[in-house]
Amino acid sequence: MASCETIEIVTPKRVLLNGLWFGPKKARNVFIIVHGLASSIFSRVPLELPAFIINRDTAVLSFNNRGHDIVSKARRNKRAIVAGGAHEVFTDCVDDIRGAVNFARRTGAKNIYLVGHSTGCQKSVYYASKLRKRPLVVGLILLAPVSDYAAAKKDDKNGQLAKAVKFARTMIKAGKKHELMPKTLDKTPFINDAQRFLSLYTPDSPETIFSYEQPKKNPRTLQSVMLPMFVVWAEKDEYADRPARKITEWFERNTGANLETLIVPSATHSFRGKEIQVASAIKKWIVEN
Repeated sequence: MASCETIEIVTPKRVLLNGLWFGPKKARNVFIIVHGLASSIFSRVPLELPAFIINRDTAVLSFNNRGHDIVSKARRNKRAIVAGGAHEVFTDCVDDIRGAVNFARRTGAKNIYLVGHSTGCQKSVYYASKLRKRPLVVGLILLAPVSDYAAAKKDDKNGQLAKAVKFARTMIKAGKKHELMPKTLDKTPFINDAQRFLSLYTPDSPETIFSYEQPKKNPRTLQSVMLPMFVVWAEKDEYADRPARKITEWFERNTGANLETLIVPSATHSFRGKEIQVASAIKKWIVEN
C-alpha cells in the first residue's frame, strides 16, 4: 500500500467526510475513488489501486462517502447524523462527490477523474449528469458497474423480491422510510431501510442507471453524460446476471460519450490480483485521451 495522509472533506451541505490522500500534495492529475455499496476507504479497490497509479504528477483521493459501511454515522454542522449503506439516500452522492472534487480543486489539480467501483459507478454517473457546461471533472472510470437491481433479480427466489418491494412501499406510506427491512423479506447481501431498498432494487429508481436488464428502458441519466468514459468489467464478476461481453455491448449502445471498454480476464468483482493490470489500463487510457 502506498503512503498517505488523512484528510477531512466538508461538502457544500456541511457534511464532514474522512478521506486519504495518496501521492504529492500538489498534483496536476487527481483520481477520486468513489467506493461501492457498504464499502469504505479501507476496502480492496480504494486501498490497493492508488499504489499503482500515483507518480510525481498524479495523486489519488479516496474518501468515505456517507454510504460507507452498513450502518455508520457522519457529521453535519457538528451534529451526528445516521449514515451507512443501509440508510443512505442515493441522491446525496452529488453533495458528497462535490465535496471531494472541491477539495481536489483547492490543491491546484487541473485534471480530476472519478473512479467509481461497483455502486460507486452509479454515483459517479449520477453526479456527472448534474454537471454544468464547464465541468470540474474531465473523465469517468467505471470499475465493475453492476446493476444492483439486475443482481437482485438474478438471486430472486419464488417472487421474494416483489414481496419485499411491496412491504417497503407500505413502510414508506406509514412514515417508516428509515426503518430497517425485516431480513425475512430482504434477502439481499446487506440490510437496508425501506427507502434504500427501493432505491437499489426497483427498475425505475434514480439509482437504476445501468438498466441492461431492461432492454426497452431508455437509460437517460447515462446518455446525458458527455464526459469521456472508461468502463472496466470483470470477466468473472460474481454479481453479474449475464456475461461481461453482453453488458459491455449494452454500454456501447447506450453511451453517447467517448467510450472505451475493457474486460479483465478471470477477474472477480473486487479485481483481486488484477490491480496492476487495471491501473496500467487506466494510465494508458489517460494518455490516449
